[in-house]
Amino acid sequence: MTRRVLWMLRDSWVEAERHLRIIPRNIELLIFAAIQPIMFLVLFVYVFGGSIVIPGFDDYDQFLMPGIFAQTLVFGSAFTGIGLADDLQKGLVDRLRSLPMSRSAVIIGRTVSDLVRNLFTFAVMIAVALAIGFRFTGGAWNAVVATVLLVLFSYALSWVQAIIGLSVTSVEAANSAGFIWMFPLTFVSSAFVDPSTMPGWLRTVADANPFTLVTDAARALYNGNPVGNDAWWSLAWSVGLIAVFSALATRKFSRSTSG
Repeated sequence: MTRRVLWMLRDSWVEAERHLRIIPRNIELLIFAAIQPIMFLVLFVYVFGGSIVIPGFDDYDQFLMPGIFAQTLVFGSAFTGIGLADDLQKGLVDRLRSLPMSRSAVIIGRTVSDLVRNLFTFAVMIAVALAIGFRFTGGAWNAVVATVLLVLFSYALSWVQAIIGLSVTSVEAANSAGFIWMFPLTFVSSAFVDPSTMPGWLRTVADANPFTLVTDAARALYNGNPVGNDAWWSLAWSVGLIAVFSALATRKFSRSTSG
């Protein structure tokens, strides 16, 4: 059992390195991946921020930034589905399946490399947020915990995106299918406004949204407010999604062909 785990970890790192080596050759991808969340941030802060009042927050920036951080990381998970769809379309999946390597390692390597790229975008967002005026008023330790919760949730959604990437027939379809459901996930939540301002039925949806739980936990930790059970629920959602969708994605990978 130990040898099998070590074999999987070794193959996963080899796959992750393969994808990470490509990034310096396509630096434009990193640049544009960072521009989009910065645009969201600027639009909400300077265009909508003056008209939005959040109870308990004197500064909308302190309410908004954790939501933007969460959205940025979640949107970044879409690269996993797009990348796997590209490998499938080019026939690389068939070649990888023919090699004496762990099946799960192929997708783990992809998700890990996308996580590294996501962390780069997140670092850019932190720098911009600090420049605008956002502060970690909850302290360094709480900020680290909040960031871990956000990153873990993003990593969990990468496995969901892996299923999408292995199920569609083209990169274009993976791009559309990977993003279309993330807009209601992130906007019907507490990321940008207080859900209490929504219609009753929509507020119920927003309150039950796991993205709301993750955002609320991160927001409380970043601002030094009581976090309650949101952090534990966030952790449970992330672990549960990884457990379920990693098994489904590995099974799907074993059956996928370039067609």
